[in-house]
Amino acid sequence: MDTLACMKRTTVKIPDDLARRLRQESQRRGVTVSQLTREALEEKLGGDRPLLMAAAGSFRSGRTDLSERLEEILAADAEHFRP
Repeated sequence: MDTLACMKRTTVKIPDDLARRLRQESQRRGVTVSQLTREALEEKLGGDRPLLMAAAGSFRSGRTDLSERLEEILAADAEHFRP
């Protein structure tokens, strides 16, 4: 299943100062503005994200092909956690 297929695009109007702080924090963490926004919304609203998706974007793997092979890589990694 394509991870992006289960996400909805939305537009949010925010003050210039908040947009600036959002960009700065995303750069500081090395994540996209979208990822940081999702994390902030999840933290504020709560949610029942799957454990693997909750950790997405939190670590550096050193791989350069993640965006092209995300589903394949996640499926292979999930095999290690099956009993």
